[in-house]
Amino acid sequence: MTRELPKNFISKDYEGKLYSLWEEAGVFTPEVDKKKQPFTIILPLPNANDPMHIGHAMFVIQDILIRFHIMKGDPTLWLPGSDHAGMETQFVFEKQLAKEGKSRFDYDRETLFKMLAEFVEKNRLINKDQLKKLGFALDWSRYHYSMEPEIVEMVLETFRKLHADDLIYRGERVVHFCTKCGTSFSDLEVVYEDREDKLFYLDYGSVTIATTRPETIFADVAVAINPKNLKAKELLSQKAVVPLITKSILIIEDELVDPDFGTGALKITPGHDAVDFEVGTKHGLETLSVINRFGKMINVPEKYLGMKVLAARDAVVSDLKAGGKLVKEEPLRHSVGTCYRCGTVIEPMVFPQWFITTRPLADKAIETVRNGQTAIFPQKRFEKMYFDWMENIKDWNISRQVVWGPRIPAWYCLDCNDSIQVNFLNKNKEAISGLYKDLKDVHPFEEMKSGLQSLFASKESSYQLQDGACSHCRGKNVLQETDTFDTWFLSGQWPVSTLKSNPGDLEYFYPTSILDTLWDILFFWVGRMMMLGIYLTDKVPFKIVHLHARVVDKHGKKMSKSKGNVIDPLLMVNQYGADSLRLALVMGVGPASDVSLSDEKVRGMRNFTTKLWNIGRFIATSDHELGIPESLNDLTEDDEKIINSLNEQIKSVTAGNECFRFGQSSEDLYRFIWHEFADFYIESSKERIKAGDKVVFSVLNHVFSTCLKLLHPFMPFVTEALWQEMYSENGSLLIKEPWPSIKD
Repeated sequence: MTRELPKNFISKDYEGKLYSLWEEAGVFTPEVDKKKQPFTIILPLPNANDPMHIGHAMFVIQDILIRFHIMKGDPTLWLPGSDHAGMETQFVFEKQLAKEGKSRFDYDRETLFKMLAEFVEKNRLINKDQLKKLGFALDWSRYHYSMEPEIVEMVLETFRKLHADDLIYRGERVVHFCTKCGTSFSDLEVVYEDREDKLFYLDYGSVTIATTRPETIFADVAVAINPKNLKAKELLSQKAVVPLITKSILIIEDELVDPDFGTGALKITPGHDAVDFEVGTKHGLETLSVINRFGKMINVPEKYLGMKVLAARDAVVSDLKAGGKLVKEEPLRHSVGTCYRCGTVIEPMVFPQWFITTRPLADKAIETVRNGQTAIFPQKRFEKMYFDWMENIKDWNISRQVVWGPRIPAWYCLDCNDSIQVNFLNKNKEAISGLYKDLKDVHPFEEMKSGLQSLFASKESSYQLQDGACSHCRGKNVLQETDTFDTWFLSGQWPVSTLKSNPGDLEYFYPTSILDTLWDILFFWVGRMMMLGIYLTDKVPFKIVHLHARVVDKHGKKMSKSKGNVIDPLLMVNQYGADSLRLALVMGVGPASDVSLSDEKVRGMRNFTTKLWNIGRFIATSDHELGIPESLNDLTEDDEKIINSLNEQIKSVTAGNECFRFGQSSEDLYRFIWHEFADFYIESSKERIKAGDKVVFSVLNHVFSTCLKLLHPFMPFVTEALWQEMYSENGSLLIKEPWPSIKD
């Protein structure tokens, strides 16, 4: 009996139908079997507000693993979700507002939050459809969104637990602040760029100092030299004088001063430099601020008041030159911190934020990798990076001055702390974010921050809210913290919170088996999941961290919108089919390397899809009963050769999938199917086929059906389509077929 296959494989005619078939059959939803070891992957969260980019298509690595383990018969879970992406979503939304001639300052907090929620809801399901188009075997019955009330409550509970364990504190530290986005960032979110600048040498009376930031001289509180600078020792008994304001300041010594920079004498400005803040704290120096959160000058002579930073720099340099205090200036190429979202130069600023004490958490995360509870692959390169970061970790600033995200659950009693001035807050009684229309004035904003600083340092900061009232004085005049959580604080708990939300899942599927992600978030996400996962469960969140390749263009360049070399994965799917894109992303590619993707490469993989379909048509339309024999007798030398070679493919692909050699496995299968099977075996067997040799038909079907199974995790649509057309009986699905074993 023959089966007539369509002449061509039109991917769009099959992909949607087949995905629906898998979903309806529930093949992506695992059955809990306590007698079996589960296989679990948590999907790295796509941002809810954005369509997928080509990097998301690398989730194909996870899909290969998931489909492989489903076919092996393991209870297999790939848990999907999407991230509210606090700052990133608000940044995108504000760009939309700007096109309408509006800004975040035009709305109160409640209105802005509601608008953002509606914006995300319109876009949130886009990613879901896109992930399906790529064939990803995700268990949508367990899908979670990071702003779900249950997820948010778990995040708040973690904050409370950390606070109760003395691992959370509110402190005044130098933070990285973007004056355009209006929020602070962690160390990891600052992008450093080499830029051409100027180094200014200024006359400070008894000493000449060098600085790149003359506009901050009004916040100087000392001049420091390195203790090894013996030539400058005599300066310690003298004083320096800040030019333009003729303010006398101490000359001190500290080993943090680089003796080879400039003159070897450093002006100490604790309010606007992290190193200076450390020096100032050590020596008990005053911290002054002369730049506010809008990037304008404050607490400076009236001439510079309200100026933007660069304008103030030019004005100060001009006045220093006129006053004979500019000794010289010279070109300088140095590293400048910029905002990873908008590119604005980051302003180091001192103001109170919530921090996690990371050292005890990081120590446990280091220990679990050292003792093998979690393995990082590739090991040599990335274990070293992981240890370097974890061993030098700083306390984590989890405060963000944005509206979009879970709000930090802390309240401040205004009755207990009458030093806080709120008369300017008007109807909103909102504080410190700088995001609302009632807080546009710079000086009340600064005044409120100052008032809250005294509160955070006082004993009353430990008071709690009970039934809407202060637990100390029972007053109802309370103010909630307006900062929201850093998105990574929420996503760092993702494996725990998502599995915990479904009864029994945390106990069965945690720790997860593998985390597959790009190496660039090894610290952003992987390290933080390690710290918080171990803290919350006493278990590692995943047994293996697999770092996959980065997608670059055909010239090896990183893809970016500004370069115009970004590839839309959905355009590739529509043009060439999902299988072609999937195979192009993995074939011949090593872990954590770069995969060069081009239109030509994807087109080449479509040619292989066509070849596979044509092989199936040839076998299916031959006038012979189709089937997979239990045994193979009366084999020719060619038959034995192709079967032996197939057995080698079964062994090598199985081992490759288990050892993350997907590039080699797919390349070997490509070569075997196209060249050994099609070009040699089928061509050499045509006379036997014409003669109706039953053995050759048995071999053809055995080899081809086995190849479909081996290839299915890489190319699920065309393989399932061929299985349905050729071998499916009673609606059997290829994805549910057992993984091939060697047949003698």
